[in-house]
Amino acid sequence: MNLLLHPLTLTTFLPLVGILVILFLKSEWKNAIRWIALLTTVATFAISVVMLTYFQPGNPDIQMEINVPWFNFVNWTIYFHLGVDGLSILLVMLTTLLIPISILSTWTAVQDRVKDFMIFFLLLEVGMVGVFVALDLFLFYIFWEFTLVPMYFLIGVWGGPRRMYAAVKFFLYTMAGSILMLLAILWLGINQGTFSVTELIDKGNIPADIQFWLFIAFAAAFAIKVPMWPLHSWLPDAHVEAPTAGSVILAGVLLKMGTYGFLRFNLSMFPNATVELAPWIAGLATIGILYGAAVSYAQKDVKKLVAYSSVSHLGFVMLGLFALNAQGIEGGILQMVNHGLSTGALFLIVGMIYERRHTREMDAFGGLWKVMPIYGALTLIVTLSSMGLPGLNGFVGEFTILLGAFGSDYISPWFAAISSVGIILAAIYMLFMFQKLFLGPLDKEENKLLKDINWREIITLVPLLVFIFFIGLYPKPFFNIMAPAVDKLVTIIQAAASAGLP
Repeated sequence: MNLLLHPLTLTTFLPLVGILVILFLKSEWKNAIRWIALLTTVATFAISVVMLTYFQPGNPDIQMEINVPWFNFVNWTIYFHLGVDGLSILLVMLTTLLIPISILSTWTAVQDRVKDFMIFFLLLEVGMVGVFVALDLFLFYIFWEFTLVPMYFLIGVWGGPRRMYAAVKFFLYTMAGSILMLLAILWLGINQGTFSVTELIDKGNIPADIQFWLFIAFAAAFAIKVPMWPLHSWLPDAHVEAPTAGSVILAGVLLKMGTYGFLRFNLSMFPNATVELAPWIAGLATIGILYGAAVSYAQKDVKKLVAYSSVSHLGFVMLGLFALNAQGIEGGILQMVNHGLSTGALFLIVGMIYERRHTREMDAFGGLWKVMPIYGALTLIVTLSSMGLPGLNGFVGEFTILLGAFGSDYISPWFAAISSVGIILAAIYMLFMFQKLFLGPLDKEENKLLKDINWREIITLVPLLVFIFFIGLYPKPFFNIMAPAVDKLVTIIQAAASAGLP
């Protein structure tokens, strides 16, 4: 297959074509720029769907692989190495789905420098998809760092009043962790003679004592991105100050780059260190679940509440991954997708009411169901999804994670027992938010004239609602896609654990 027409190449780099077209348009042609960006991202999603049809669910190995020499660097050859398997393809699909939805949400919200905004947004898509498909460590690092630049500008230029503070904080936190990861990547290249992720996993000859330090170096970058407690303090600022579309992508995709990093690199390349450190990571995840839930309840700004809830939800993902068994890891991967759908939808919902009232303070609302019944009904569904109601997507992911954590040979079942309290706390703060916004008397004059959401806003939410119900009622296709690759990963971990026994 021609390299330029390969589904992976097109999915990753087609947004660059949209950028090229937008560059030739005048800045005053705002609607034309919006349409070009939207059509480009819809086409990218369509190509990713075609890619999914080529995917073989029963195959645990890397599929649709591209592996060609890129350039020589000192004594190494850097390869343009792309591929997908059951660990990554769902995250690629999530990314290509959320990008056009986010662009559609900006139609009236972003009026200044629309041309620049769309260029940065399309560049961000290139970087995020690249992170999920790159199988050369050097190439992965380029994509990983590349995502910082467009997100920095999206927050810093189109964000709220404290946007520069939030953008710089986001940039510095992520850069700090990435430097340690870069040092670890260079060590692997020098001592293992390759940057290929698949080769490093297949060789499996990294000394156990060295694995510990490499694990820590990679984990520094990924834990900040997740973000895990106590490295989470950049997240609420970034979310609150980011424009709505930026918050959707930040929560829906960028945070998953951290959890995916643990899954693809730490668990696969450093299995001995993974087994050794699993209880510590699970402990931090459990603290994050409870801390995120408790702090969410204390918020008066609805967007900050949703932001802190991500700390709690991503704690569940980390708990599942470090249960180190098939149920936990599969639940963790599915919950990455679930969080992207549910929390992405919540940020869209917050953005819709902010456009109308220019405030996110919960005390400014109340009784909205009386004037915005469609908006209220859709918000209720997403709220129930986020708190894990059976029949919706969040329940399937959290149940599978707790099942894996309770049955894990590597972490204490007490982590699962304590973490389950987080589900109860999620119900408390999510229902509290819904009550403050939609129930009670409609006693504020500013809210009595509000109009219900329009067709464009409904269209942005409907695809997410479809998947919320689909995964909640019939998750089997998603588990079928990831199961073989997860089983292969669990086998690697079990072999490392057995080798470490006295």
